Amino acid sequence: MSKVAIVYHSGFGHADVLAHDVAQGVTDSGATAALLRIEPGQADFSDFFEAMADADAIVFGSPTYMGTVSAPMKAFMDASAKVYFTKQWKDKLGAAFTVSGSPSGDKLNTLTSLAIFAAQHGMLWIGTGQNPGNNDDTSAATDVENRLGSFIGAMAQAANDSPEVTPKAGDRATARSLGARVARAAARWRRGADAPLPEAALVG
Repeated sequence: MSKVAIVYHSGFGHADVLAHDVAQGVTDSGATAALLRIEPGQADFSDFFEAMADADAIVFGSPTYMGTVSAPMKAFMDASAKVYFTKQWKDKLGAAFTVSGSPSGDKLNTLTSLAIFAAQHGMLWIGTGQNPGNNDDTSAATDVENRLGSFIGAMAQAANDSPEVTPKAGDRATARSLGARVARAAARWRRGADAPLPEAALVG
């Protein structure tokens, strides 16, 4: 069975909701999800790195603050230099999600930062695989998947409201879809990794 680690920080609970939705998508697709929540001021990530070493895929999650990842997520990213030098995450699958109060909120920069971070670790990136869900400017439906039109990762809007009522259904469904896609990709990746190479691939 493939394993997916979900490493995230949540400042006000909205990213926490999305992380659990990603985990639901993972488990619904037959994989194991490990939720690893970064706490404010956390400096020791040894347990995280141990769990991530055993994962086939890693999903990163962060609220977008001031146009980029939150400080606790950045602290985790900086601490990962210790595993960067051993290429511990090389060839693992990676994906990400983020949330901010406004529809844009410069969330793309957060997802781009996380994708570059994964690339530096030698990971392979998984996007949403979804078409934009809300290209009709006469509609503002909040139950549409990928309503914010993101390809690189799952985006959600918190609308500066309680995590009990937001993110809305469409954004949460997008997170579940991302988790499911990562889980399916991880299962294929694991099967491929375990399969013997054809003789032609071993020559040279």
